[in-house]
This record gives sequence, C-alpha cells and structure tokens, in this order.
Amino acid sequence: MSSIVAIVGRPNVGKSTFFNRLIKRREAIVDSVSGVTRDRHYGKSDWNGKEFSVIDTGGYIVGSDDIFEGEIRKQVQLAIDEADIIVFVVDVEDGITPMDDEVAGILRQVDKPILIAVNKVDNAMRTADAVEFYNLGLGDYYTISSINGSGTGDLLDAIAEAIPEQIVSEEEAEELPRFAVVGRPNAGKSSFINALIGEDRNIVTNIAGTTRDSIDTKYNRFGFEFNLVDTAGIRKKSKVKEDLEFYSVMRAVRAIEHSDVAIVVVDATRGFESQDQNIFWLAEKNKKGVVVLINKWDLVEKETNTMRDFEAKIKKQIAPFTDVPVVFISALTKQRIFKAIETAVEVFQNRKKRISTSKLNDTMLEIIKQNPPPATKGKYIKIKFCTQLPTRTPQFAFFANLPQYVKDPYKRFIENKLREHFDFNGVPITIYFRQK
Repeated sequence: MSSIVAIVGRPNVGKSTFFNRLIKRREAIVDSVSGVTRDRHYGKSDWNGKEFSVIDTGGYIVGSDDIFEGEIRKQVQLAIDEADIIVFVVDVEDGITPMDDEVAGILRQVDKPILIAVNKVDNAMRTADAVEFYNLGLGDYYTISSINGSGTGDLLDAIAEAIPEQIVSEEEAEELPRFAVVGRPNAGKSSFINALIGEDRNIVTNIAGTTRDSIDTKYNRFGFEFNLVDTAGIRKKSKVKEDLEFYSVMRAVRAIEHSDVAIVVVDATRGFESQDQNIFWLAEKNKKGVVVLINKWDLVEKETNTMRDFEAKIKKQIAPFTDVPVVFISALTKQRIFKAIETAVEVFQNRKKRISTSKLNDTMLEIIKQNPPPATKGKYIKIKFCTQLPTRTPQFAFFANLPQYVKDPYKRFIENKLREHFDFNGVPITIYFRQK
C-alpha cells in the first residue's frame, strides 16, 4: 500500500503544474487564470523506490465571489483529513498572502508531515526572497520551479523520507483476501454487501452518500472466505454540502490501496459514467484485480442483445485494459450476486498466479518466433528468454538484444498472447523488455 500525498494551496500558485511533473504527464488543466482546477486529479508517482498516490486539490480561497470558493475550501480540508503527507505550495512572486496565512493556520494544527514548496523560484534573487516563508511557522521550505523542474528532486527526497517503510510480515502476507466494493454514490455498494451476508449490516437508503466510513465485513460461506470492504465513505448529503464525488474518490483511493481486488459497482440505470471510469483506472494504476458489477439490472428494459451491447460499450470505454469480467447483478433481487463473488475469487487467484519459466518460454518463444518484432532502422530484434518476476502482481521480463527498439504495439501483442494462454482475466500485467 502506498501513501497519499495531497498538494494544497491557494489558486494559481502552480499546484497543477507540480502535480503534472510528479505523475510525468499533463493531466490536470493548467491556465494562468486563477482557480482553473475544478476537478480533483489523482495519479501515481514514485521516488527512490517508494511509490505514492498524488492528489491535486482545488485552490483554497477566502473572501472571493468565486462560486467554487466554498467547495474548494472544503476539498482542501478533506484532502488534509485523508492524506498522509501534505505539500503546501506557495508563490515566491506574491510572498505570504492572507490566504497563505489562513492555510498555514489550518496546517499548524495537523499532526502530519507538512512540506512547504516555494514555487516559481527560477533564479538566485528569488531564492533569497523565499526566506520570508519561514514566517509561516511550518519549519523548513523547499524552493522549486514546477515549470522547469529545478529543486523538485530535493522536495521528492523529503516526501520519500516521510513515507514509512512498508514491512509486510508473513502473517500479513497470508491474511484473508480483501475485496474493496467501490463505485460512485448510490450505485448500490452497501445493498450488494447486505445481500451477500444476509443481514442489514450497512445502512441502506436511496439518499446518495449514506456510508460515512469504510466498513470491513468478514465473509465465510459456501467455501469462500475473505474480507469485504464497503468503501463509499461519504457523509450524508442532507447534513454536509461538500463535494460527494471528491469524498468518494478519496475513500476509494484508500480502500483500493488496501485491497487485492476492486469490485467496481456501476448503476445500470445511469451507465458507465466518467466517475466510474475514474475509479476503474485508480484500481488499474494500483495494479489491483478488477471486477465490474452492473447493479440494478432488474430496472433496465431488455432486448435480445442488451447485455452484450452494454458490456461492449464498457469495454470500449476502458480500453486498452479490456480483459476484465463484467457481471450483471441486482442486489435487490439477489440475481447473480454469488456469481459476482465467484468471479472476484477467480480474479484474486489470477493475480497471484505463477507460471514456471520453462512453460512460459515453451509457449511465448514459439509465438515470438512466428510473429517477431518488426525490424527498426534495419536492425532485427531477437528475444531469447522470458521469465515471470518475483513480484506480488504479475510482471514479466523478456530479454532481447535490442530492447529499446520494441514498440508499444508489440508489447500489447505480447500481453494479449499472455492473457490468451495463461488467463489473467481481471488483472493488470506489466511487461518489461531488458537487455540480455
């Protein structure tokens, strides 16, 4: 499980640019108009062998007419509540503003590692100006330029140092499988768990967001034994006006990282929406097994090919990782709920599957011989050996004379052949080409 790093600060200080640099791609919207980050963004990053999730929050605004002000302020508070490490980004050009003071006031009450990143420091004169930020009372600061990357290495060193070492005991390694039940508000996650265990362990209402915290439920029936986690984790909408979508994904990040398999529950009456995709890709980025459950299937008007067409549409939205089981259920009528659990157990077994080196080479080298990688710049690529790496998730190394010339389409071809012959349904797999 990796730690969660939240990037907070007032608008237009460069949080999104810093976030994009951490996850190594342009995902957040970046604009010189203050407060353009409306949607939250989540990504994976790693430094010095330590992996962590990064959350880019909206700006923290006070005394503004901006209609997003209240929501953004609450999101920052929620990010602070959920994160393990907080990076507070400030702008050397503006110095300490009243808004920075207010954010610092909140952060001084937080018993978590707080790292100040003084952004836009791209020359020696600005380095001297940054001394002012000692006055925030949060200790040392790091001078960075998120646009050109200077100084970010020292900040990442500090982040990596603040992440505790993950020590997995033998007892923990042999713990029961953990299945996280995740999805957008009111998709029927709690109803699904209640239908499985045969009692109303979780409060179920038709108000979106009634599950406040993650709840673990041990399941031991019909030869299956595992922990189910209901991770809606949202406050009741009637009492709290904060962004439910943001809260649900914050909880989903936590739950998915603690799980072996993510069971993504989708409301059939609404379809596979962008929030469902967001949660699906969180599971994929974290290398977890994935099962997609289409709940409330009893409420959908059906024709001959309704199920087939619905599944095809989902596969198109989640491409290129389409080798994912999709099960159509109704938590209310208990239709196919045990099929859903059987599928989740199968995905769990696939995730820890080990293939012997001899079997892998016998199968894959013959396929590679018949379909070799295309020559590049007149150079022929020869793959002589492959093996499964000793990792907790399926990862494979193929040894070649010119690994740098193997292109993505061929990597996808190899992945598809691995899936075809060894059944990794529902499990992300990683393939490396290395110098032999």
